[in-house]
Amino acid sequence: MTYPTILVKTSFNDSQVMYWEPAKYVAKMRTLKPATDTHPLMLKTNMAAGHGGASGRYDYLHDVAFDYAFFLTQLGVEKEQGAVVSSK
Repeated sequence: MTYPTILVKTSFNDSQVMYWEPAKYVAKMRTLKPATDTHPLMLKTNMAAGHGGASGRYDYLHDVAFDYAFFLTQLGVEKEQGAVVSSK
């Protein structure tokens, strides 16, 4: 069994979902994941945000940019010498 690409995001100062819950989930998934599964399983912990995510406008945009970069990388889109090209 292979798992899809997974990005788990959490915030250190979240009062609703403690940061260790997603960390434990990712740790458990990594133990269950077969060695032949090459799909990434990432955990991103925002050390400054709360339950609603980043509070500043630019912090929010930085988070959105991270999400887009992750998704585009998984789709095979890479930046090469200033131009965006698709590797698939």
